[in-house]
Parts: sequence; structure tokens; C-alpha cells
Amino acid sequence: MPVNEIISQLRGRLTEDSAENERFLRAEAEQFARERNYDGVEAVSQLMLELMPAERREEIVRLTHVDGKRLDEVYAEIDKHLHEHDSVAAKPLAERLYKKITVEYKENDRERFVSLRNPFEDNLYQLRYKTEKKLSRTPFDFATYIATYGYILTETGSPLDAIPVLKKAMEYNPLDVGPKFELAEVYKLLHNKKRMIETVQDILSVASSPMAIARAYDDMGYILTEFHEYEDAAAFYTASVMFAPNPAIPREMQHLADLKGSPIVRPTVEQIREVMDKYEIPFGPNDEVVHTASELAANYLIEKDYQNAVTSMKILYGLTRDEKIRDLIFKYDPKYAAGAPDPAEANRANITRTENPGTEE
Repeated sequence: MPVNEIISQLRGRLTEDSAENERFLRAEAEQFARERNYDGVEAVSQLMLELMPAERREEIVRLTHVDGKRLDEVYAEIDKHLHEHDSVAAKPLAERLYKKITVEYKENDRERFVSLRNPFEDNLYQLRYKTEKKLSRTPFDFATYIATYGYILTETGSPLDAIPVLKKAMEYNPLDVGPKFELAEVYKLLHNKKRMIETVQDILSVASSPMAIARAYDDMGYILTEFHEYEDAAAFYTASVMFAPNPAIPREMQHLADLKGSPIVRPTVEQIREVMDKYEIPFGPNDEVVHTASELAANYLIEKDYQNAVTSMKILYGLTRDEKIRDLIFKYDPKYAAGAPDPAEANRANITRTENPGTEE
């Protein structure tokens, strides 16, 4: 449905009570966001802005616009340039967006700005990053916006400059693995094994999808190959396909054998764990991540909020492959195809790149 039609429908449900109208519109915005109805979110945003007192409206516009355009519209231009493989054109826009965000939404003594995307991240954040400061939600996904600038810096020949930018992206959402994977790409380019391992450890501490876990192991295989630790690399590549299929892994294993000059024997699970222990890399999902998804699913089921319950159970099933969880998902979402990658659990492990990380260089 076009934005104007949604606005017309929403306006017809407004009352004379401005506080009630704001509560109603916020609830509608949350529902549209859960449904990934971006026209609906846009309609609510426009209507809320329209109903605000002039002084407040001007302040909102100041905070959410740069060069006369809304921040998400600027990001859309950046994204368009990237899809056209024009990082040079995207760079000045991304830089202006980065400066706007980091100036206007800067953490202070009382307030911290976060770009958490869903209830799962909300709950895990509260568990992991306890703070006395007020948590203020950003109007857009700043972690992605800033990480994309870091990606652009790397693509245009400034990987060292990308490091603090990507770390800034993580401040807005330390649970989003996207910026972390972009940082891993930088350390690949710099051949920095130590920082690469630290980044993979960080990724695995928050990864909430098998695809993210698999890619983290893939990245370890890549960097260990560079440092001629072929048997250890094979252990990580093997672990990667245990969590998510990847047609590139057999080629990587053959590449290892070619480099070594002799066949690579597929390691056992016990051998994989031994190799991972050597690098202080965990095998499988983080316990806190699994626990958070489990608790959320249970609470939503008690509340009979089946949509959010299913979302949480999909995360849980992706991490555990527990058939009881799969059966519950079928019960509340009969259309769900067990084992198929689900958008809600994809964890956005890769913001801008499409190449397999183990074969892109």
C-alpha cells in the first residue's frame, strides 16, 4: 500500500488526545517494523512529525537530517553507489553521514545511544552491557551506516583509517556481527593474525546464527592458511561446514593440500576442539546467546505473543538444532521450512560484501 494511503488510514484512527495518538503511532511503527513494512514505518514517521509542535519538529529535523536530506535517504544514496561499484562517489556522502551521527549522537555522562534492532538484541545487551546511563534508541541503524563507511574506506585504500570507524560502529550495537566481520576483512588485508583472532573471538561471543558462526571459522581458516598453519586451518574449515554449508570449503581444503604438498586428513570433532582450544576459540554458540533466545521464546509463549516467540525459537533452533524447538516452530508457523536460512536469524553477518570471505583475495 502506498505511503499516502497508509497515512490516510492512520489519520482516520487519531483522536483529540495527543498523548494517546503518540502511543498509538509508536505501537503501529513497531508493528510495521516487525513486519518489515518500510512504507508503513515511513508513513508513521511522516505523521508523527506532522503532529509535533513546531519547536520539537524543528529539533527532530535538525537531528535526523543532513544537507537537507533525512539520514536514511543519504544512506540510500550511499547504498546505490555501492551497488553500482562506485565507492569513490559514496565516500564523501558516507563521511558526512558519519560525522553527523558521531557529533549529534555522542555518548555522554548520562546517556548512551544504541541501535539495537530487535527484542533479542535488547535483552542480550541488557545482560552483557549493564550501565547506569540512560539508553536512547537511535532513529536509524547507525551501526550499519557507520560500518558501511568503514567498508568504503577499506575499498578506497585506507584500511587503517577504517579500524576506528568500525569500532565506533560497534559502540552503537556491539551485538551486530556485521561491523565485526568488516573489521576482520581489514585485518585480513593487513595480515594481522593476532587482531584477527581477537575479532573472531568477539564475533563468536555474540553470533546468533549458524551462518555467522560458520563464517567466523572460515575467517580463521583463511588467516591460518596465510601463516602456513595448514592442519589448523583445515580444522576451522571443517568446523565451518558443520554449522552452515559453503561450496567454497572443498576448494579451500584442496588449496591447503596443494600448499602443504600432501593430502589433508579431515579432522575429527575432538581434534577440531583441540585446535580451537589452542587459539581460545569456542566450538559452537555462546551459552548466554542460547540462553537469551530460550528465555525470550518461553516468555513470549507465556504471553501468547506467537510472532515474537517464533522469531526467538528460530534463533534458538538455528543454534541448537533441537528437534523439539523445530516442532514448536512448525506448530506456530506451519510455513516454516526447517533448516532453511531465515532472515530473522541471519544476524547480518555481511553488510556489503557478497564474496565468500575465504576466497575473496
